Amino acid sequence: MPTPVLFPVVIVRQYERLVPFRLGKFMGLGGPGLRLMIPFVDSFQKVDTREQVERVPTQSYITKDNVVVDMDFVLYYRVIEEMAERSVIEVENPDRAVQQLAVAELRSIVGNITLAEALSEREKLQSQLQLSLDENTERWGIKVQGVAINEIDPPLGVKSAMEREKSAAAIKTAEITESEGQRQAQINRAEGEKQAAILNAEGERQAEILKAEGARQAAILNAEGFSNALDKIYGVAKNVDAKTMSLQYFETLKQLGSSPSTKFIFPMEFTNVLKPFLNLTSNSDDSEESK
Repeated sequence: MPTPVLFPVVIVRQYERLVPFRLGKFMGLGGPGLRLMIPFVDSFQKVDTREQVERVPTQSYITKDNVVVDMDFVLYYRVIEEMAERSVIEVENPDRAVQQLAVAELRSIVGNITLAEALSEREKLQSQLQLSLDENTERWGIKVQGVAINEIDPPLGVKSAMEREKSAAAIKTAEITESEGQRQAQINRAEGEKQAAILNAEGERQAEILKAEGARQAAILNAEGFSNALDKIYGVAKNVDAKTMSLQYFETLKQLGSSPSTKFIFPMEFTNVLKPFLNLTSNSDDSEESK
């Protein structure tokens, strides 16, 4: 209610706005500073434009699934400086009006959602309430800055059921996590064994390859040695004449004669080997007779 002017000067602080009336008629919004008024003719009301914080007491609300929950919340709002006169002219008690409107809007919002949604989507619930209040409080020159829901308290029986459900969900999650860990451990072990088997097989394969390569190199070296030996034998053999070969045969016969055997069988070709010596003997005898 506007206050009658008893003194000609009214001081308006920086965070206030003056709503003056002359003979009951609004005279225009006044800013901070000294304001001259006519005593007993003018009246005024100061409006605080700072942000206000009001806690709305706990109320009961019914959800869409017919569960009664107790909720309390806090409102943050302020008077819009350019519309401060509306908080005086349009509504008698702006603070109470905002609180009652907030309770009514919250009842409407909660009635359209389930208890689970109310508990899990608190931020969404707060945003919906703030938006709904903004659409209605502007006509009073008030801006709702925010809404904070402190508590959503379901009935005791429902709370116990929710706690059991939460406990069961936690146990289920723990079991799933444990089984997932065991499965991952088995996968890791199997992967390790697989890699070990691959490495072992690769090692054995490399060993066999190296062994085969060594054997191949050895065979090549043996063959080269044998070939060189044959080349040397061939080089020596091609320079040996029939006499040398015959002497070698006689040496062999000498060795055979020293054995305990008493019977020898010579091939027919053996006489061919002796022909050079027979011819040599005959030529020697002819030479002596000529003498």
